[in-house]
Amino acid sequence: MRCLHYALVKAGIQDIKVSSSHALNIFRRETLPSLMRFMVGYDLSFFAPIFQFHQRTKSPFMINPYPYFSTNLSRRLNYALFKPNRGIYDKYTRKTYTNMFDALMDSTYSAMEALGYGDVDIVIGETGWPSQGDASSPFATMENAISYNGHVKEIISGKGTPLMPNRKFEMYMFALFNENQKPGPLAEKYWGLFKPDLTPMYNVGLLRHELSVPTPTNPSPAIPAPSDNNYCVPKIAVSYAQLQSNLDYACGQGIDCTPIQPGGTCYEPNTVRSHAAFAMNSYYRTKGQSYFSCDFAGTGQITSIDPSYGNCHYH
Repeated sequence: MRCLHYALVKAGIQDIKVSSSHALNIFRRETLPSLMRFMVGYDLSFFAPIFQFHQRTKSPFMINPYPYFSTNLSRRLNYALFKPNRGIYDKYTRKTYTNMFDALMDSTYSAMEALGYGDVDIVIGETGWPSQGDASSPFATMENAISYNGHVKEIISGKGTPLMPNRKFEMYMFALFNENQKPGPLAEKYWGLFKPDLTPMYNVGLLRHELSVPTPTNPSPAIPAPSDNNYCVPKIAVSYAQLQSNLDYACGQGIDCTPIQPGGTCYEPNTVRSHAAFAMNSYYRTKGQSYFSCDFAGTGQITSIDPSYGNCHYH
C-alpha cells in the first residue's frame, strides 16, 4: 500500500486512496461489539501499522462483512437478515443490536478504537447474500437474498450504527452478476443481482428504472446436491508450513485436539498433514460447517467423502 500510495503521489494524483480488504475472521473471538479486539499477535504487529498508514494518508480501512458466513446461522437467521428478533444487548455501551451487520461494523470500530485509531474511516469492500444453493448451503435462497440485500439503501443512507450514528458508509455489493462457471459449492455461483444475460435476478430498489423482474423462485440445482455429511480437509498441494499453521490455528481456537496427541485415536499416522486435516475438520464442524470456516487462507476444501479411518472418526 505504501508503494502504491507513493507512486500515486509521485504521479501527482491526490484523489485516489489506497486500501486493502479484510475478511472479519481477524478478531480474537466472538463477543459483544464493544469488547471486540483484533487477534493477538496481529493487533500491534500487523493492524497498527496499517491504521497508521490510513490515518496518515486519510484513507479508509476496508472490510468485508458477511453475516451469511457467520457461525450458528440457523439460530441467528433473523438477526442476520434484518428481520424481527430479540436482538443483542451490549451492557457496556447500553446499545441494543437488532441486526448482525451493525454488530460487525461496531465490532470493527471497537477493535480499531482500542488501538487508538477510531478516527479512521471504514469502507465496506463487499457484502451480499446468495440467492440459490444446495444441501450444503440451505440459507442461500431468493427470499433471504432479497431480505438482506434489500437493506442496502438503509446501510448507505447515513443512518449509521449504534456506535457510529449518522455515519454514511461507502459500500460495494457482491456481486453484480451471477458466475455460472465459478468453481466450488453451488451457492458460489449465485451472489449476483443480475444473470449473465443482463436480466435482473430480483429487484431490491437499486435499479435505475423499473424493470420486469421474475417472481422470486429457487430453481432446482444445476448439479446434484452433496451429502449432508460434509468434511473439511486440506487441498492436495498445501505446503508443510501452511499445514502446520492451520493445525496451530485450529487447535488454538478451543477445539478438542486430544485425538491427535500421542496415544490418541487419530495420532497415527503421525504426519502434519493428517493432524492438520483432523484439526481443520474439527474447527469447520465446530463453526457450523459454513463454507467460510473451511477456507484457511484458501488451503481448505469441503468434501462429502468421509476421511475417517479405523477408530479415528471425523465427526
